[in-house]
Amino acid sequence: MAKLALISVSNKTGIVEFARQLIEKFDFEIISSGGTAKALKDAGLTVTKVSDYTGSPEILGGRVKTLHPRIHGGILARRDVSQDNTDLESNDIRPIDLVVVNLYPFVETIAKPDVTVADAIEQIDIGGPTLLRASAKNFAHLTVLCNPARYDDYLNQLAQNNGEIPLNFRQARAAEAFNMTRNYDRAISDYFASLDSEGETTDSFTITGTQNQTLRYGENPHQNATWYQTSQTGWTSAEKLQGKELSYNNLVDLEAARRIIAEFPASEPAAAVLKHTNPCGVAIGSSLAEAYEKAFNADSVSAFGGIVTLNQPIDVPTAEALKKTFLECVVAPGCDPEAQEILAAKSKLRVLILPDMTSRDRDTIKAIAGGFLVQAADDLIDDPQSWQIVTEKQPTEAQLAEMLFAWKVAKHVKSNAIVVTRDRVTLGIGAGQMNRVGAAKIALEQAGEATQGATLASDGFFPFDDSVRSAAAAGITSIVQPGGSIRDKDSIAAANELGVVMILTGIRHFLH
Repeated sequence: MAKLALISVSNKTGIVEFARQLIEKFDFEIISSGGTAKALKDAGLTVTKVSDYTGSPEILGGRVKTLHPRIHGGILARRDVSQDNTDLESNDIRPIDLVVVNLYPFVETIAKPDVTVADAIEQIDIGGPTLLRASAKNFAHLTVLCNPARYDDYLNQLAQNNGEIPLNFRQARAAEAFNMTRNYDRAISDYFASLDSEGETTDSFTITGTQNQTLRYGENPHQNATWYQTSQTGWTSAEKLQGKELSYNNLVDLEAARRIIAEFPASEPAAAVLKHTNPCGVAIGSSLAEAYEKAFNADSVSAFGGIVTLNQPIDVPTAEALKKTFLECVVAPGCDPEAQEILAAKSKLRVLILPDMTSRDRDTIKAIAGGFLVQAADDLIDDPQSWQIVTEKQPTEAQLAEMLFAWKVAKHVKSNAIVVTRDRVTLGIGAGQMNRVGAAKIALEQAGEATQGATLASDGFFPFDDSVRSAAAAGITSIVQPGGSIRDKDSIAAANELGVVMILTGIRHFLH
């Protein structure tokens, strides 16, 4: 008797030729349903519709097609169990040798900006996961394929093994099927959790991903690393125009770069240069090239070999500026063709295009021994209207804009963080210090004489007035900080004494 294959796929890549090979070279008979059956018949292949095979019509608008004993009996029957074989014979059920299934595009559907809950629900596959799980469970007796990339592998196995499929191949494909259903269910669960307006936490949390790329190594050469994707958006959707393969450290730095540039709308050219996830220069300019030049010159020593992120497509003047020094990566929402030709001269420079630089994360996750921590992403949009001016001296409109700029940068600097800016360019950054006094000293010394009339931002409150006094002595005229210390009054008094404007935001942005 000919072997029997059930084929029901949403992603029809390569399915016609695969089915043709099964029929013509390996004497398979095909049963299929819905759009898959139509595609195969339109290609001139002989196909039995599932409804004809089961004797039951497709009902509920196609919601019920393959949920039938003739289908699942043929999948789940154990060929080495006599009672199973008796049941198949008495119910006129043929054993199924191959199940080819992939699932409705739920993830792609919910990624659309205008998707409705009703749209999402209609893309929740029921029969597909059931077929995958049943087939994977019984891998000892049949093969399940859920990935079009495996079609040729399956055909090669048939050719090399006299029409039989080795157990290890069947088991590997079963694992692949269970991985697909796990990720699919996780995507559905996450979607419904995102609809929860009450913000309730669940008693379990899982994270799953599909391997995107094996990286050369992790933070250090002795550490293995793999890049997994959890959706079709983000860095997996970025286009690499040129350059070497991305490393683990590149990707970590790029994500930090994306987060900081997302603070600045594309209506105003902005650039940031990062090193080891910390910004070493951030600036806004009248043009993209000017913004980059200012950001680079804010700390040109640290910028060497850094990551550059831009909030507008790379144009010719910016490309000319970028090629002047050694950089690891440049990422922007686009790149003009003429600019791309210029950058091509730096063949090792990684140039990436990420159209959506502003996507927001729902959660951040950190591993700890025996578990992990989950928190909401720090994606709060700061509103200066809610800030409290606590000094006698009031900020000018220009100072308020400068304080907002400095505050946005400080949010993305490792705590303790101190950022000094003027004319919306960073002058000095103190990052990751064990105390705020040390961070302020580093930032002020780096800024040097440019601190005259500058702004200082701190990601945490001042426990004493010493940093306020050292800032004023260096020429700082405005300070923005979260407040919340029991000694806030000391810092405010010092600011009043020294004629410094101080604002308390009421919000802190620690970044550990």
